[in-house]
Amino acid sequence: MKLIMAAASPFARKVRVLLRETDQLKDVKEVHVATSPFKPDPTAHAANPTGRIPSLTRPDGPALYDSRVITRYLDARIDAGFYPKANLWDVLTVEATGDSMMDSAVSISYETRMRAEHMISTDWVEAQWAKIIGGCKALQNNWMTNLNGPLTMGHISVACALGYLDLRHDSHNWRQGHETLATWFASFKKRDSMVDTHFVG
Repeated sequence: MKLIMAAASPFARKVRVLLRETDQLKDVKEVHVATSPFKPDPTAHAANPTGRIPSLTRPDGPALYDSRVITRYLDARIDAGFYPKANLWDVLTVEATGDSMMDSAVSISYETRMRAEHMISTDWVEAQWAKIIGGCKALQNNWMTNLNGPLTMGHISVACALGYLDLRHDSHNWRQGHETLATWFASFKKRDSMVDTHFVG
């Protein structure tokens, strides 16, 4: 199998971290591509008709795309337990929170890095940042017991979201007012799977 990805994508990193945590990297070749909304990479477009990453090619069917689809597939493939039935809805909600934060953070990156300066909407950036802070508050106020529990895809999604904030939006200081979450992330990012997939770009 091949994972079509970019090293700076938080969504791709989710998959890459899971591959390492479940010892499946030996079965998947990571294929790095340079892609953007304005110029999709042909390899990415061939795997996903929308041109987005990540995608996972497989020998027994069409490529899978969307990080949540890929991680569910990889988890089910070896019954890894990263989506445990006992608290599945909690795990999915925490994962969705991390993914939503990524969505907003990537939107800010596109707005500030790909538009001409005079076209940048500060209102849009502020609205997206408010969503990110809402996610941080929800995680700290409602989900720290979950994050301090057994490893799931919720943990990985949140960690990849926070790592991307450090990469692209560190000046916004998401840690302010979210010290408990920040302490959790400081420990989690030391995992081998996180270190090995450290953002580049």
